[in-house]
Amino acid sequence: MPRLFTALEIPRSAAMSLSLLRGGLPGARWIDVENYHITLRFIGDVDGRTADEVVDRLDRIERPEFSLSLNGIGSFGSKKPHSIWAGVSSAPELFALQSEIERICQRIGLPPDPRKFTPHVTLARSKASRLDDVVHYLSGRGNFHTMPFRVGRFVLLSSRESVGGGPYLTEEIFPLYETGGYSNFETTALQPEKSML
Repeated sequence: MPRLFTALEIPRSAAMSLSLLRGGLPGARWIDVENYHITLRFIGDVDGRTADEVVDRLDRIERPEFSLSLNGIGSFGSKKPHSIWAGVSSAPELFALQSEIERICQRIGLPPDPRKFTPHVTLARSKASRLDDVVHYLSGRGNFHTMPFRVGRFVLLSSRESVGGGPYLTEEIFPLYETGGYSNFETTALQPEKSML
């Protein structure tokens, strides 16, 4: 069974802005542009029955669409940085959606996610990068930001045999209900083909 997680897609315009951050950090392994996403909840390797139950429960979520923007960049791993990320604007709807997904996962018997939800887009893995190089890279790019974009759905993604960072397949799509007022926002996502569980 593939490794599953729920996520938000990154629209094309925001993904293109993120792609301009690639390079300039020795030892970094950059994530492919089409694999950018915001992880909501890592589910992991589950059997087919559990996967079907996850899909069934996620399909019942009724939450409104909302807007997000990406701003700032940073790294995880203070003394030994292991990944570079772009930050996500704080939106109550985002945290409410993530909390509901977390409750659903726990109700069907999955263990609680031990990590605090910190919305971000991973840009690179940097196990071989020196701390000084990471600090220098981040210092020149701290003012990064994108225009707001509409989040009209979330997805269930799977990763196959990989060392991390994709490729990902879209297994299921879960729409959020429309509230209007987002006609000026970019909504076209860069996502690979859809597959079925």
